Amino acid sequence: MTVVVGTAGHIDHGKTALLRALTGIDADRLPEERRRGMTIDVGYAHLELSDGSALDFVDVPGHDRLVGNMLVGAGEIDAALLVVAADDGPRAQTYEHVELLDALGIRHGIAVVTKADVAGPDRTAEVVAAVRSVLAPTSLDGSPVLAVSSTTGQGVDDVQGALTDLRDRVIRDAARSGSDGTVRLAIDRVFSIKGRGLVVTGSFRGDRLDRGMTLRLEPGRRAVRARELQVHGHPVESATDGGRVALNLTGIDPSAVDRGAVLTTDPAVIATDRLLVLLRPPVRWDRRSGARPIVRGGTFRLHIGTAAVDARFRRGIRHGTDLSDGRRVATLGLDRPIAAAPGDPFVLRLPSPVATVAAGFVLDASPPRGASLRRVEPATLAALVAAWESGDPAGTLGARIALHGIVASSETRPPTGTRAMGPWLVEASIAERLEVEAIEAVDAQHQREPLAPGMPSAELRRRLARSIRRAVTVDE
Repeated sequence: MTVVVGTAGHIDHGKTALLRALTGIDADRLPEERRRGMTIDVGYAHLELSDGSALDFVDVPGHDRLVGNMLVGAGEIDAALLVVAADDGPRAQTYEHVELLDALGIRHGIAVVTKADVAGPDRTAEVVAAVRSVLAPTSLDGSPVLAVSSTTGQGVDDVQGALTDLRDRVIRDAARSGSDGTVRLAIDRVFSIKGRGLVVTGSFRGDRLDRGMTLRLEPGRRAVRARELQVHGHPVESATDGGRVALNLTGIDPSAVDRGAVLTTDPAVIATDRLLVLLRPPVRWDRRSGARPIVRGGTFRLHIGTAAVDARFRRGIRHGTDLSDGRRVATLGLDRPIAAAPGDPFVLRLPSPVATVAAGFVLDASPPRGASLRRVEPATLAALVAAWESGDPAGTLGARIALHGIVASSETRPPTGTRAMGPWLVEASIAERLEVEAIEAVDAQHQREPLAPGMPSAELRRRLARSIRRAVTVDE
């Protein structure tokens, strides 16, 4: 598995310089970035390790006005590399980036205190302790904190060793989670090369991506073919076990592909303009204003994967169903369709004044609408949350059937309380009502016309279809 590590930290704290010292690659790829001495868009580098494997790096901007670009990079990483300058200490974007990494559920990382040669040992030790305090209330609590000088090389070897340990932790965690054999790549760069055509890049998720493979582009359900693959600038026949990949695509107009779109073979990834989500307040530190409640009204900016879209709470459970632990289940309506799947983490931010108002993950990418959603019991939503968080596939499937009434599934053993009807799993009470209605309709037809051969099947299907539409919401 090729692990993707995202940098984080305040502007001018030395993220790009540290990557250059580690990899020999300048991740500032744009002329304006080199001219201004700051990262503006997402940059990329890779480190060849002594065992022949590699780490991929995503270098993100540290400027407060470029947090949206930071989230593009952070949306598809496996681990984080937090950088804090010893002469400056944790600053505004240090806290904001750590808050966002925690919101996205990033559990693996290391922190590096740079410019140790400038600050001296006493100040460096003070900042190392401060960084540990910053990480303590977050998902990155306990991450190693190292001191380094990118200029003199002091501590660089220690950072490389810590990165190898970080890779091993991520791989062990991924092995426990397993793989479903599907492919997914959230696009973060789109450009054209003369004579070659459309090229996209992203962090590849899945077991294997082959040259010539046909993928589905979402939103849009367009079939595209990966004519060529490149890893670290070199053509390859296959990419395996993740990492950064560039694809030369055929079968689609370049104008139809944007940052935020997804290439996939996963049927769970769909284009949607509404989401059923679990929300929690973002982490806060004592130095800040304390815990803020989840804001319920207005327009927000949803950052999910490499996409960003305006979002609003929708009717139904518009103000949410509060869980006992202070979190909330809610529905979000989006200004345009995006590609999403259950389990996808996201960050919800206010555009002005800029602030993170909630973290969360997708419970359902095609939730019931309107009255159908209002009929959903809070216990059903709580069961869906519990099943997702416990990693129980059967429990998740059962909770989704309770939510929709019917779900397309190839499961051969329906969960308790459900019935298999062709390619569908139906809530048992709904299946029983349909059976009773079918018997009553046929009996009524017989009472009216006792000599008739029976009710035409087309008429019976029409009647039952009306009942089904009132009782269930079909997965899209």
